[in-house]
Amino acid sequence: MIDSINNPDQMNTLTECLQRLNSLGFRVQFKAVEKGLKSLTTEQIYTPTQVHIVNFYRFEGESNPSDSAILYAISTSSGERGSLIDAYGSESDPLVANFIKQVDDIHKEVHASKNKL
Repeated sequence: MIDSINNPDQMNTLTECLQRLNSLGFRVQFKAVEKGLKSLTTEQIYTPTQVHIVNFYRFEGESNPSDSAILYAISTSSGERGSLIDAYGSESDPLVANFIKQVDDIHKEVHASKNKL
């Protein structure tokens, strides 16, 4: 499954990466809230122990470094799969940063590519 997520030819932009993840079943949008990570589909709130970060991707703004973002591909203990997007660096959402710090099950698959994903 990880290999199919990491197709650098189809993921040069945040939009392309979201489309690719969506085609692989990562369709739910998540939002960090005070109590955890909320599914915007089911409204279930997950704790850090109920979340597996399958992969994450950093995107740098071409003209402005403050336009940077990070995209997390997430799988939950109940089977929901989707994504969470945050600004990267000083503009990041503290709720997202705090939640991600608490997640033990984080993976980053590295692929050989010139892309910055």
